[in-house]
Amino acid sequence: MQDTAELETLASELERKGPEATVRWALDRFEKVALASSFGLEDVCLVHMAATYRKDARIFYLDTDVLFPETYDVRDRLMDTYKIEFIRVEASIPLETQAKEYGDALWSRNPDLCCRLRKVIPLQNFLKNEDAWVTGIRREQTPARANAKVVEYDEKFGLVKVNPLAPWTSEDVRAYVDRHHIPYNPLHDKGYPSIGCVPCTRSVKPGEDPRAGRWAGTDKTECGLHQ
Repeated sequence: MQDTAELETLASELERKGPEATVRWALDRFEKVALASSFGLEDVCLVHMAATYRKDARIFYLDTDVLFPETYDVRDRLMDTYKIEFIRVEASIPLETQAKEYGDALWSRNPDLCCRLRKVIPLQNFLKNEDAWVTGIRREQTPARANAKVVEYDEKFGLVKVNPLAPWTSEDVRAYVDRHHIPYNPLHDKGYPSIGCVPCTRSVKPGEDPRAGRWAGTDKTECGLHQ
């Protein structure tokens, strides 16, 4: 499914129908489809949409081994609430091996390489066997995501990419979470609009860009999964 015209038509149709319809379309359309979750506000919305439609929906997360304790906790609460299991995708090498080969705290010296080892390569390996993946990215999040379509072909990973929440605002996301009483990460209420790994995430000060807390002090804004 790589025809550009077909995907653009689908994207327009599904955007009009809304995120829930888009998630259901993806789960019904593809035999091998997996939903990516970092357990942020956007992704818990998608977990709710998928799990309430099909209990056998396949949802995975990239475990970098340096996620916040609150992230693992919301994972467990979602599992308990929706009676689902998440697929854990491990980093390409253990932290100990990474430290031996590249030195301690690689994230502070070369965050791009660290993200590649702990996120990009594991995702590449996981998606090799998929026909499509579903993500929680939104256009307003970063300039790199500003042109994201609801359905598009992912050249980087070689499969269809579905972005049901692409047109949503942060207010849309929060309203959906509140309306459906979805478990979410309490760090979102403590100045963390975007939550990644512990060493590379800080709280955001009033007036700062919502993603200013990611890789603060560098010009890095993406981990490499969506660019």
